[in-house]
Amino acid sequence: MSEELPEPPDIARDVFTGEAWGRANAFAGLLAGPGVVRGLLGPREVPRIWDRHLLNCAVVAEVVPPDVRLVDIGSGAGLPGLVLAIVRPDITVTLLEPLLRRTVFLEESVEALKLGNVEVLRGRAEELAGKREFDVASARAVAPLDRLLTWAMPLLREGGELIAMKGERAAEELAEAETALRASGARTAELVTVGRGKVEPPATLVRVVAGRPPERAARRRRRR
Repeated sequence: MSEELPEPPDIARDVFTGEAWGRANAFAGLLAGPGVVRGLLGPREVPRIWDRHLLNCAVVAEVVPPDVRLVDIGSGAGLPGLVLAIVRPDITVTLLEPLLRRTVFLEESVEALKLGNVEVLRGRAEELAGKREFDVASARAVAPLDRLLTWAMPLLREGGELIAMKGERAAEELAEAETALRASGARTAELVTVGRGKVEPPATLVRVVAGRPPERAARRRRRR
């Protein structure tokens, strides 16, 4: 398999418009170069950077509300968080990643791409709970949904949304997370498909709307 970075597909120009086009191309180069050298992306992924990574992450923006504060949990190489920041300059993005070599890459990428709507934080979601609050949490290939809920929901305001990129096991994971969904006080949880006509296959997401965790609701009732 060739390890050369391929030319972007035609559909990429429809997804990455305006200043996002140059930034997307530059980020593709960073992923294929320093990203591979530092072990953030496997060399076999280089030919698939556009379709499997950049475009697949960019279409998640279809379900991200305008002007929100988004935290990307376990951001890794910036997928999907940094891509969302590129395609959606109206949102502010926090890339949350515990590993130093990854945060260094993310910081260098943010600086190189001149993204003023992004901050990089080194740490874990559990450490940030109670200190920061976000409208949206995104995650890709970080953990099974039941575990991801325990990390993401404490970071969300009531009514905020977890948007988890999942593959063919999305429906199965959603069913297996029923107990965790109740424990977290989630209002709703559903499967969402994005990117029809842009990526093949379309991307499957699990979207969970945060409610008030049961223990917090109980404390609220006791105070009345």
